Amino acid sequence: MNRLLSPTLAFVCLAAFTVAPVARAAETAAPAVVSYVKVLSDKVPDVSNLEAWKKSFITDGMTDHEKAVAVWKTVSSFQHQDGPPAEYLQHEDLVYDPIKIFNVYGYAMCCNASAHVNALSRYLGYPARGWAVHHHSICEIEYGNAWHHFDSSLISYFPKADGSVASIAELTAGVLAWYKEHPDSFDGKHGIDKKLREFEFQDGRTGWKKGPEVLSRAPTYNHKGWWPAGTHGWYATMQVFDGTSGDVPAYIYEYGASQGYQVNVQMRRGERLERNWSHKGLHVNMLDGNGGPGCMEDTNGFLKRYDASFGGSLAPGRVGNGTHTYVAPIAGGAFLDAALASDNIAVDAASPKVRAKSAGKPASFVLRMPSSYVYLGGELALTTAIGKDGGVMVSISDNNGLDWKEVAKVTAVGEQKIDVKKFVGRRYDYRLKFELTGAGTGIDALSISHDIQHSQRPLPALDQGANTISFSTGPAEGTITVEANTRTDHAGKQVLYTDFHPKVERMSGSPLKVEGSDGSITFPIATPGDMTRLRFGGHYQCEGENDTWDFQVSFDDGKTFTSIGTGPGQARGRTAWTSTSEVPKGTRAALVRYVGKKVAGNLLWSFRIDADYLEPKGGSAPVKVTYRWEEDGQAKEDVHMASKASDTWTITCGAKPLMKSIVIERE
Repeated sequence: MNRLLSPTLAFVCLAAFTVAPVARAAETAAPAVVSYVKVLSDKVPDVSNLEAWKKSFITDGMTDHEKAVAVWKTVSSFQHQDGPPAEYLQHEDLVYDPIKIFNVYGYAMCCNASAHVNALSRYLGYPARGWAVHHHSICEIEYGNAWHHFDSSLISYFPKADGSVASIAELTAGVLAWYKEHPDSFDGKHGIDKKLREFEFQDGRTGWKKGPEVLSRAPTYNHKGWWPAGTHGWYATMQVFDGTSGDVPAYIYEYGASQGYQVNVQMRRGERLERNWSHKGLHVNMLDGNGGPGCMEDTNGFLKRYDASFGGSLAPGRVGNGTHTYVAPIAGGAFLDAALASDNIAVDAASPKVRAKSAGKPASFVLRMPSSYVYLGGELALTTAIGKDGGVMVSISDNNGLDWKEVAKVTAVGEQKIDVKKFVGRRYDYRLKFELTGAGTGIDALSISHDIQHSQRPLPALDQGANTISFSTGPAEGTITVEANTRTDHAGKQVLYTDFHPKVERMSGSPLKVEGSDGSITFPIATPGDMTRLRFGGHYQCEGENDTWDFQVSFDDGKTFTSIGTGPGQARGRTAWTSTSEVPKGTRAALVRYVGKKVAGNLLWSFRIDADYLEPKGGSAPVKVTYRWEEDGQAKEDVHMASKASDTWTITCGAKPLMKSIVIERE
């Protein structure tokens, strides 16, 4: 039984999740939603969330060094060095969540790589920090009472004579000592690019081997002194470690990794997710009119050579385009089991199948469309019956139902198509509200389809021979997320923090700066089922070590707040994340507060709040899994109905397969 809510929290819940009794032609015992639908191949590691990544890459008995190498190798393998995707949610508008990059994109650049090495290292309990250096963004991990530099962008690390990995300070000292012996390659501040390239190219492109001793043992140089990223060689590394960041000394700088995204594929009846080992030329940056990453075309086959540096990849490319479709099961009204809200709705066998229960009174229902992959576009297809002076109003919300935008008012009878690309681009979750007016108005068919972007790299690919396929569904949970841009000049590109109706005290600006000695921002968050945990944190920028953040939560409408985590001070920024499962039973609403303390200066760059909850009608149900591939030019297909929450089967490929698609669906 739900606990009593105060008026404010009750309003937050009811505004988004009011559900009225529904007249139904038929009831079904099948669960409305199946959560965490996962298909794995024994040939590809699972990186669907942080704990899955840890299970895939970290084993008992590994040394600190081996764990650090595993972190480095993960980011290098699942994040190709390329022009980064922009979602306008995090620092510099880019994507700084390692799990999101691995699964949704598969490519980014040095600042992202440094953030992701830091994030995975900290998840394992190791201190990590970023550095701003000359023409590069790098990081290092602390273990064994020393710092060790690992670069997952250019893809390098530098063992010393004793086998331990050098720190940034040690690399800088070694490079500067070499410059003293080769003053013609140094202008007094930076290495001279032309001279360094000439030195590298000496003796049949082996001159680089006569460089600083501290750089000599890197295991990933090719024979020409170039790194696996294919963009830079020894000459660039000599400039990176010159002790500067442009015109100032190199300094510690936080590349603000986000945390919270995880793959949770949810299936309602009529829902279908197709992921392809190919693309249609669609990518998230095209929403700004910009070009895509170079790996989309890979005309010279570089991606294959890049992947070969880490044992190869079974994916033929990196960028994938798929489709996420929901054909609402109108017949019998089963779609209403998964509706967030409905009011005065009846379902009949005759047309209109979905109509007002009480004719003449308004009727409505709300559907939620969460996705683990970024939406690039969307279309609604519906068949309508329109009564006298009536219509179907379609509205959309991208801020968890707090506000609604009109999409279309349908007054015509028959099949209708509505483009929602401008509303759903770059989104992972939104809600649709359908309002019926006029006696005789209703809906006979409804489908919602989207183009999505995903990475090919983590898809459960097949290889020649026997492949063990594992299917599982997880806990019957969903997640409501509050994440937005803190820069108001990005209005129109992404949801803004103001869209989530926060209470802001002694903070202002774009991004948000703490005014006075402290300031705070408080966000309401509500879930359609009982909340199980809260996960949140953010990226902030401090001017001094005494500038900190406190992460707090209230389950009593702000009467009391409890601190569940702190953000340590670090000049030029830090990220911090926390979580709690100590949620009062029956809770469906909370307030999350970020409290910033300012001595020298403090601002909030980005934030993310995830509220996990029990799906009210969640459970396990059969899911169909279809693999498609080619062997020697011949089309192959495997169709399997996974009828249990955990299932395994074998697919045998007689020749090297060329992967095409994997489809999961509930019928």
